[in-house]
Amino acid sequence: MLLGHDDDLIKLSLAGDTRAFEELAVKYQHKIYNLAYRYMGNDEDASDMAQEALIKAYRSLATFKGDSSLGTWLYRITTNVCLDELRKRKRTLHMISMDEPVATTDGDEIERDIPDPSPTADIIYQYKETEVYLQSLINMLKPEQKTVIILRDVMDLTYEEIAEVLNCSVGTVKSRLSRGREVLRKKIGKRELLP
Repeated sequence: MLLGHDDDLIKLSLAGDTRAFEELAVKYQHKIYNLAYRYMGNDEDASDMAQEALIKAYRSLATFKGDSSLGTWLYRITTNVCLDELRKRKRTLHMISMDEPVATTDGDEIERDIPDPSPTADIIYQYKETEVYLQSLINMLKPEQKTVIILRDVMDLTYEEIAEVLNCSVGTVKSRLSRGREVLRKKIGKRELLP
């Protein structure tokens, strides 16, 4: 399933030609960044995750069998890198007691000032642009729903490609996509912000 030019660049990369891998990275970096951005929700984290995904791809290029396209393989790596980071952050957040005071460098203690994560009227008003608003809703989805929504509706991958990226059946992809879209429909309906 390897396609001409990618195939040549992969062979050269495996032979130690770093410029060949750089050419592959340049070809896919925009889509990898966009995918990472959809998971992470900000430019800095997306850039970090995209870079980490490309490093992992470079280190494990020898394991690429060519059963799927190189793009699909790179999306799988990017998805895994982002989900791993989000899980790590979630675990870290759970270990911190929100009631425990924070020690300052001079030995004093101060109370945590934790903002309410629920959207206020001002924030909702700022979500005039549909893309920003939808991204915030996508971020609230369960990881498996978020993943299929991003891969299908944002990255425009086929059901088969998504199944390859997630290593699951097409039926599972369709089911997760259906549930994710239904959750989004309900959230959008409650807010009634979109025309």
